[in-house]
Amino acid sequence: MTVRLGTRGSALALAQAGRIRDAIQALGEPCELVVVTTQGDVSKASLAQIGGTGVFAGALRAALLAEEVDLVVHSLKDLPIDPAPGLVVAGVPVREDARDVLCARDGLDLAALPAGATVGTGSPRRHAQLIDRRDDLRVVDLRGNVDTRLGRVRDGALDAVVLSWAGLARLGRLDAATEVLDLESWPTAAGQGALALEVREADSDPATPIGAVIAKLTDPSARDAATAERRVLGLLEAGCAAPIGVASTVGEGSATLWASVHRPGGGRRLDRRRTVSFAADDRGAELAAAADALAAELLAAGAADLAPLGAQA
Repeated sequence: MTVRLGTRGSALALAQAGRIRDAIQALGEPCELVVVTTQGDVSKASLAQIGGTGVFAGALRAALLAEEVDLVVHSLKDLPIDPAPGLVVAGVPVREDARDVLCARDGLDLAALPAGATVGTGSPRRHAQLIDRRDDLRVVDLRGNVDTRLGRVRDGALDAVVLSWAGLARLGRLDAATEVLDLESWPTAAGQGALALEVREADSDPATPIGAVIAKLTDPSARDAATAERRVLGLLEAGCAAPIGVASTVGEGSATLWASVHRPGGGRRLDRRRTVSFAADDRGAELAAAADALAAELLAAGAADLAPLGAQA
């Protein structure tokens, strides 16, 4: 059987899916990429206007349900929190670096950008974080693939853009980064740097051919950490317009989970953190408990008054 792997057609999506295809082939299983066009790929409107990052997942999920593909690969940060009926995120491979990076003209870092510098991003979270760090900046909405965004800096239209380390790394473009933003003070999107392998429910069992492949590709540490980060968003009922950063670190016997909730457009933020210890078999459960406590603390501190919560996307 040849595994049909569904993916978006952007350069980054193809690079990500190509890694999964190569890993599947290394297991001795034939695999081919099937490109699916999504609304997010053809629309020029801002992500908030067309429904948030979830617009990238809908067409892939439809192809999976229609049995046009056997497996789809998503950037986990772009996947809606609510599961799709009949589908399961069955695996998360080894995770790439979760940090954001600044790509600025003249090799500048964020502190060195001139007053009033123009920075592009399509993320409400990054927008708020930029203003919280530098309230003199002019932050503008930005769409397009990685090369398009970097090109806006090269041609002088923008002074800088904020992108993910993972995306640049997968495209071999880390040379464009002029500053790596510290995850401790700049938590990124829940699940950033991780890929999600989604299948039909019937294929999620490791006893099935597709399920067995996914089980071999899954990194349990990455899966548990990303699941906990996304659990925080789910408990906060955070929609696509909610500027929320969530990050984690996982060690041998302990893990730390932290989050920041920002006022839209910046100007105020809430930060909370939880560290847990665990035995080898309890990591997932302890991280889930930390996510529950973290979300409860944020809500008790007024997160719902600060950010637009209660609106899933």
